[in-house]
Amino acid sequence: METIIVTGCNGQLGRAINKELNGKYELVNTDVFQGEGITPLDITNVDAVVELARKVKPSAIINCAAYTAVDKQESDVDLSYKINAIGPRNLAIASTEVGAKLVHVSTDYVFEGNGTRPYVEFDKTNPVSVYGKTKLAGEEFVKQFAKESFIIRTAWLYGDGKNFVKTMLSLSEKYDEVSVVKDQLGTPTSTTELAKAIHYLLPTQNYGTFHGTCEGDTNWADFTEEIFRIAGKKTKVNHVTTQEYVSKNPQSAPRPAYSILENYMFKLTSDFMFADWHDAIEQYLKELL
Repeated sequence: METIIVTGCNGQLGRAINKELNGKYELVNTDVFQGEGITPLDITNVDAVVELARKVKPSAIINCAAYTAVDKQESDVDLSYKINAIGPRNLAIASTEVGAKLVHVSTDYVFEGNGTRPYVEFDKTNPVSVYGKTKLAGEEFVKQFAKESFIIRTAWLYGDGKNFVKTMLSLSEKYDEVSVVKDQLGTPTSTTELAKAIHYLLPTQNYGTFHGTCEGDTNWADFTEEIFRIAGKKTKVNHVTTQEYVSKNPQSAPRPAYSILENYMFKLTSDFMFADWHDAIEQYLKELL
């Protein structure tokens, strides 16, 4: 059985990857902290990364590790670059060293977010937040140092862990109404669907940059209403503008107003299709509630 190193195994995507690939590959789970069945690994330390890769000799490395606290990174620039840029560089160096494929997960934040049609993989990047800039730097390092790589940009991710869906459900327990932004567009994406896409690509040589989100699009306020509808919550959703939200939360980092990604490379090069976002959130909540 082929062996795969999974970084950030305790995160939402790391857990989904474990569920999807369990029994099909031998998984070496790594995270910053040691735990049961988890190898401690600091991806910002190139020597540690290369040493583990040489020891394990994996057929692939799946990088689910990232610094994703978007607002905090505006004032925590060094750590953001270490985890989101240097980390992927180190994994790319190690993957080439041992002849392994590298799967690296990136984000819609690499785009400015002022588009008028879904972004495809060939569109020009122009990140406006520290998170977006560091994730783009990570992509560039992967292209530079990994011989065989898949870069998958995703967005609005939810799964087993802390996420927007759970936050909204928690707020609905405490309040009769919530205020949610209505003018940021994107596609809620289930980690289960993203893990399936990664599983699909792994045995192939279909290398390159891919967009990987569920099909369809919405805004945060309508998404919240759909969550409440499925969960049977009566909480009212007040639709507010980004400007109104920022005036009450001045520390928040700039976010793309238009974050819809088109899975164009998947459509051009494969027959893999993500589920529609409505179906994916329904399935998620069915298992959660």
